[in-house]
Amino acid sequence: MGETVRTLAYGEWPSPIDAATAAAHDGGPEFVGFVGDEVWWTEPRPAEGGRRALVRRHADGTEEPALPAPWNVRSRVIEYGGRPWAGTVRDGVPLVVFVNFADQRLYRYEPGGEPRPLTPVSPVGQGLRWADPVLPPDRDEVWCVLEEFTGDGPSDVRRVLAAVPLDGSAAGDRGTVRELSDGRHRFVTGPRLAPDGRRACWLGWDHPRMPWDGTELLVADVLADGTLREARTVAGGPEESVAQADWTPDGRLLYASDRTGWWNLYRDGEPVCPREEEFGGPLWKLGLRWFAPLDSGLIAVLHGRGAPVLGVLDPETCELVDAAGPWSEFAPTLAAHGERVVAAGAGPRSGHEVVELDTRTGHARVIGARHEDAVDPAYYPEPRVRTFTGPGGREIHARVYPPHHPGCAGPADERPPYVIRAHGGPTGRAPLVLDLEIAYFTSRGIGVAEVDYGGSTGYGREYRDRLRGQWGVVDVEDCAAVALALADEGTADRGRLAIRGGSAGGWTAAASLTTTDVYACGTISYPVLDLTGWGTGETHDFESQYLESLIGPRAEVPERYAERSPAAHADRLTAPFLMLQGLDDVICPPAQCERFLARLAGRGVPHAYLTFEGEGHGFRRAETMVRALEAELHLYAQVFGMRPPGVPALELGT
Repeated sequence: MGETVRTLAYGEWPSPIDAATAAAHDGGPEFVGFVGDEVWWTEPRPAEGGRRALVRRHADGTEEPALPAPWNVRSRVIEYGGRPWAGTVRDGVPLVVFVNFADQRLYRYEPGGEPRPLTPVSPVGQGLRWADPVLPPDRDEVWCVLEEFTGDGPSDVRRVLAAVPLDGSAAGDRGTVRELSDGRHRFVTGPRLAPDGRRACWLGWDHPRMPWDGTELLVADVLADGTLREARTVAGGPEESVAQADWTPDGRLLYASDRTGWWNLYRDGEPVCPREEEFGGPLWKLGLRWFAPLDSGLIAVLHGRGAPVLGVLDPETCELVDAAGPWSEFAPTLAAHGERVVAAGAGPRSGHEVVELDTRTGHARVIGARHEDAVDPAYYPEPRVRTFTGPGGREIHARVYPPHHPGCAGPADERPPYVIRAHGGPTGRAPLVLDLEIAYFTSRGIGVAEVDYGGSTGYGREYRDRLRGQWGVVDVEDCAAVALALADEGTADRGRLAIRGGSAGGWTAAASLTTTDVYACGTISYPVLDLTGWGTGETHDFESQYLESLIGPRAEVPERYAERSPAAHADRLTAPFLMLQGLDDVICPPAQCERFLARLAGRGVPHAYLTFEGEGHGFRRAETMVRALEAELHLYAQVFGMRPPGVPALELGT
C-alpha cells in the first residue's frame, strides 16, 4: 500500500533536507584536466573551511586529494580567479603546478614530495597572482597570466603573459620571471601553444568592455629562445566577443566568436557549422573551456540554448552527436586526451560529476565526484522549463520548481508561497541542476522560480544586450513578470511572494523591493546597492567599469547612477528583508550594505543584517551557508505566517 499523503500548510512540511545537508553539497568539480592518462580536477570542501581541493584519479579508478588541507588550489586573478593548475608527465612522474589561495604563489608538486614555491611573495598591494597555466613540452617553464599589483588601490594593477622557471629560481627573485607580452591589454587569458610550438594564441581586452562585450584574439610567433614576436589581432574587436581559442592537432586556429549574434566556432576564420545556439559563454574566470579539439579531427563541444550539453562535432559534415546520459547541463570545463573527453555534467537529479566520454564508442560514464543521494530522491524538486511573457511581449526564460514532497500536499484552498531567485552576474544564467538549497525550500512546501531575465547568457547576444543601459529596470521587470504570472495562473499565492539574490542578484532583489510592490519580503546577499560608490573605487578592477554598459557612460548619464541605486530609495522600502554579507568581500564590500542600512535607520522596517568573518564574495564555509539558509527560511516563516519545524529563530529588528 502506498503512503498516505498528509495535508499540511505550505512551508510546514517536514523535510529530511536540512541546512547542513544543503551546505555539504554546495558546489561541484571545476577545472578538469589530464595529467598523462590520469584525470585531475578541483572540487569544494565546505567542511574544510571552504578550500578547493585538487583531486587525482588514478589509472585504477581510485581518487584521492592530491594535497592535504590546508592547501587550497584557487587563484584570485581578476578576483573571480581562473584555472589554478596544470599538469604533465615527465620521466614517468606527474608534474603539477598550482596556485595556493592563501599566498597566491605558484607551486610545483610531484606526488610523494612536498610542494615547492616557484614565485615570490609580493611586497606591494594585493600581491602577485597567477592563473591559467600551461606547461610547454620543450621548456623548463610554466607559462601563465601574471597579475601584478603596483600600488594599494584595486585598479593599481597590470596583467601580462609570463614564463616562470620550474627550477624555483623565481621564488626569491621576481626578476627571473620572463614577461612574454607587452601589457598592451588590460586583461589577458593564458597562452595556448600550437602543436609545433611555433605559435601561441591568447585573448585580450580593455576597459570599459567586459569579455562578453568584445575581446581580441591575438597570435604571436614563438622564437627558439621562448620569446613571443609580432603579436597580431586575427579576430574579435569592440563589438565581437571571442570566448575561447585553441589549436587543432593539425595546427589550425579554432575559436568561439559571437560575430553573428551567437557564440559559434570558427577555424582559421571560417565558420564551422553555424547554428543559432551558443558554443561559448561569458568569461567570468580565465581558462573556462567550451570546446576541446580531438586528435581525430572531431571537436568536443558544449552547446545549446539555455543549458549547455556535451556533444561531439564533426567539422567536415556538421554532424553533432550529444553524449547520452542523465546530464542536462555541463559546466564550462572540458579537456581532451586522445579520443577521451572529460567534463563536469549535472542534471535535475544530480549535482555536477566528472564525466568521461569515449568518442570512439560514444559511451559516457561518471568517473569522479560521483553524485550520491544525501536523502531520498523523492524529495528532490521537479523543475519545469518555461518561457513567460514580459513587457512589450518579450520572452523571459525561467525554471519553476513547485513545492514537492512525497508525503505532503498543501490545502486545496491554498496557494503556496514562492521565492523568485535572481542569479548573479548579471551576465550569467541559472543552471538546470540539482540544487539542495532549492530543495530545502520546495520540500517544505515553498515554491522557487529561477529567472533568466533579459541580460542572461545562453540565448544569444540580442537577449544578452537587453540589459545594456537597463540594469535595475529590465531585470526587475522580468522577475516581477514571472512572479505575477505565477500568481495570476494560480500557481503561487499573490500575497506570499519573495525575492532573493546574491551579488548582482542582490542588486535585483534590493531594486525590486525599493521600486515595486510585488514582494512581501526579500533576501539580499553580498549586493551592489550604491552605484556611485561601487563604480568609483569600491570594487575590484575587473568590474570597475562594468557599469558603463549596464547603466550607461558615467560622463553622459551621471544622474542615472543615483536614480537606479537602491541605496537612493531606501526610504521607499517597507517590506521586511534579510541582508547577508561577507566581511572580506572586495567585490561588493560591506560598505555598500552599511550605507543602505544607515539610510533606512529609524524607519521601522523589520530586517536582519548578518555578517560573516573570513567570507568573501559568495559563501564557501559550511557553517556560514547553514546560518544563511536557516535565516532565510525563518524570514519567510515570519512574513508568510508559517511554522516550519526545527528552524532556529531569526530576530528581526527595526
